[in-house]
Amino acid sequence: MSKIIVEGSNRLSGEINVQGAKNSVLPVLAASILCRTPCVIHNCPDILDVDTALRILKHLGCKCQKQGTTVVCDASSITNCDIPENLMREMRSSVVFLGAILSRFKRASISSPGGCELGPRPIDLHLSSLKALGAEIEEDHGYLQCNAENGLYGKEIHLSFPSVGATENIILAAVCAKGKTVIHNAAREPEISDLADFLNRAGGKICGCGSDTIEIEGVSFLNGIEHSIIPDRIAASTYLCACATANGKITLNGVIPAHMISVLSVLRDAGCDLDIHNNKLTISVNGRLNRVPTVRTLVHPGFPTDAGPCVIAMLSRAKGTSVFVENIFENRFRYIDELNRLGTKIKTEGRVAVIDGTDHLEGASCSCTDLRGGAALVVAALSSEGVTEINNISHILRGYDNITETLCGVGAKIKLVV
Repeated sequence: MSKIIVEGSNRLSGEINVQGAKNSVLPVLAASILCRTPCVIHNCPDILDVDTALRILKHLGCKCQKQGTTVVCDASSITNCDIPENLMREMRSSVVFLGAILSRFKRASISSPGGCELGPRPIDLHLSSLKALGAEIEEDHGYLQCNAENGLYGKEIHLSFPSVGATENIILAAVCAKGKTVIHNAAREPEISDLADFLNRAGGKICGCGSDTIEIEGVSFLNGIEHSIIPDRIAASTYLCACATANGKITLNGVIPAHMISVLSVLRDAGCDLDIHNNKLTISVNGRLNRVPTVRTLVHPGFPTDAGPCVIAMLSRAKGTSVFVENIFENRFRYIDELNRLGTKIKTEGRVAVIDGTDHLEGASCSCTDLRGGAALVVAALSSEGVTEINNISHILRGYDNITETLCGVGAKIKLVV
């Protein structure tokens, strides 16, 4: 089984070109289903979740070609409207295909999605929203059978929680529906704006993304376009935390600092020196970090839950005690026990983690419990004495494009063992 081996206590120095956003490329690939001519999508990260998405598209009947970071999707001859259980279980975000399939075929059949076990993430909001647009949905032996024989129709939808996935599914279902759809309490993440940019350039009429109210005027068809995926703000945050923990100076190329304001604020509070120039961001750290009294995850533009594990790993090396409050997922802290194997002093109670900083971590054998928790183990291992062995790394490979090669390029002693 593959694993990552890290020899810690090496300062980082150099430049990193930030990958395309995992949480943007997946809904954009789903959106290609709606286009009647081929789409060319650039800056696609080489990650397992993209591979799964392409397998879903091929099962549906799309012709997909991948060369480097460019993917060409031709959905003109798409034939199927179902996603088999084995593909749905590989990633939770596979549910975002539902809105697009339903829009294209007026019917869809999927099983419950898989992904990281972070606690209850029901798709009730997705389903109730699609029902509001005119879909009939029934559960049949673990599969969701969705039908909209008379087509989908625009509607005003009020989300009880600003769910990213539900917002994306509504957009994908409504962009070619009849009439106008308005989403109230919509999610505001930049990845949603990237999806809307793709659809608008393909012929859609979507406005308001980035605010809590999104308006979608349905169009009759979409055409394929060329599109470049935005940079991954969570991957960028991971590498910033790695440098902050291991010390050194690195420059990230191709970032959008405006997407990372809440993370950058925490890094500054911890004593990191940040220099921002257009799409370049340089972090410089020498010595132990300062504690950050309290960090709280919130929906965008608040502090992102996906950046939390790496920030906790970073604060485990700070002087003093920091407190981290997780407001999004119930079971986000499953990776803490694995971090503590390296000598971190972190205690959890419900949604609160108390981090007592230490000046010494020791390499050990540990295992990934989820995607971002696995990245946190890498961050902590980079500043540990001795060798750390990280197992069950398929979680990490789902979201990070060649993380070992990237970190090797800035001076880390890290390798992937297949």
